[in-house]
Amino acid sequence: MKYSYVSHLYCPKCQSTYDHTEQNQLCTCGSPLLVAYDMDGLKAFWQRESLLDRENTLWRYHELLPVASADNVVTLGEGMTPLLPVSNTGKRLGISNLYVKDEGLIPTGSFKARGAAVGVSKAKEVGVKELAMPTNGNAGAAWSLYSSRAGITSHIVMPVDAPKITRNECAISGANLSLVDGLISDAGKIVGKMVKEKGIFDASTLKEPYRIEGKKTMGIEIAEQLGWNVPDVILYPTGGGVGIIGIYKALKELQELGWISPDKFPRLVAVQSDGCAPIVKAWKEGKKDSEFWQNSETIAFGINVPKALGDFLVLEALYESDGCGIEITDAELLHEQELLANEEGLFVCPEGAATVAAAKKLRESGWIKENETVVCLNTGAGIKYPDTVQINVPILQPIE
Repeated sequence: MKYSYVSHLYCPKCQSTYDHTEQNQLCTCGSPLLVAYDMDGLKAFWQRESLLDRENTLWRYHELLPVASADNVVTLGEGMTPLLPVSNTGKRLGISNLYVKDEGLIPTGSFKARGAAVGVSKAKEVGVKELAMPTNGNAGAAWSLYSSRAGITSHIVMPVDAPKITRNECAISGANLSLVDGLISDAGKIVGKMVKEKGIFDASTLKEPYRIEGKKTMGIEIAEQLGWNVPDVILYPTGGGVGIIGIYKALKELQELGWISPDKFPRLVAVQSDGCAPIVKAWKEGKKDSEFWQNSETIAFGINVPKALGDFLVLEALYESDGCGIEITDAELLHEQELLANEEGLFVCPEGAATVAAAKKLRESGWIKENETVVCLNTGAGIKYPDTVQINVPILQPIE
């Protein structure tokens, strides 16, 4: 068997194809590129049973990942995060089978490590020496650290309001870090200029094809952790949307392999803040792509993305899975963050809390039924956002 059954890259809009052994960015038509695999070869030689004695990292699925040689794998042990039943919260919400997939336990403290692990590994394989990217924080932290491990120079631009901890992760990794007094869209313009003028590899969201492949392993893990069954609903906090695109892609690939039933597919939910909800607005209007969200603002900084490059792919995943988009207020997500910690001992990030708040609203509306199996994605550790929790603690004197 081969280490990877990667075949080629293709454009989902114009169907052009590209060689995966070369450095690629967007299609000439401007669309993100997706990775294709030799599915016939995989079906002939790769079985679920082969996973039984493998390490509990995302690289257990290396045949369905794009890195052709194990020698190029850059890893910090990422993957196979717990799928935790949250029965106390489920009882309160009226959902009898509620789970949280907790990405806060992954290296660098967020799900972004998945995309960085696979993206940096493939960048190393195709000879990238220097890369640049805009970030709201966690992606920059992950790509900085994985790039350091791979010996690749990184240039990171993030909004000045990004969480300080993620800024520190970038800085201590040796990345060339810059802050911009604006949004991630403003950071993206700076990176675009840098890439054009200096010829640096652009690792921006979906401007390289392999971040999706790392993120899709969340979908494979959920299926494996449920005994190769799939839940009824998966809720995902959606900014750039790579995670929901990846999960959709993974489950379609598992269906093609015959590893999960062809008769059931989870309804995918894109969860956004009401202060930045371009995907939700587009879904409600039945559109194929979104409009730039003016004056976006939310405490869930990771989903403060006014316009996602792959919005059409996110919306396709919602439509094709009979899913939906829903917006949550900052007050609602902060309330659920506190309740989840009280009820389950889980300190989730604001974006993760938004998915639980969304599950609550969808259960109240009847869109989610009581006996359905529901998975909420917590995409990062709550401790990476210390300023979201405001408390007043009494100070005792020694004799007290």
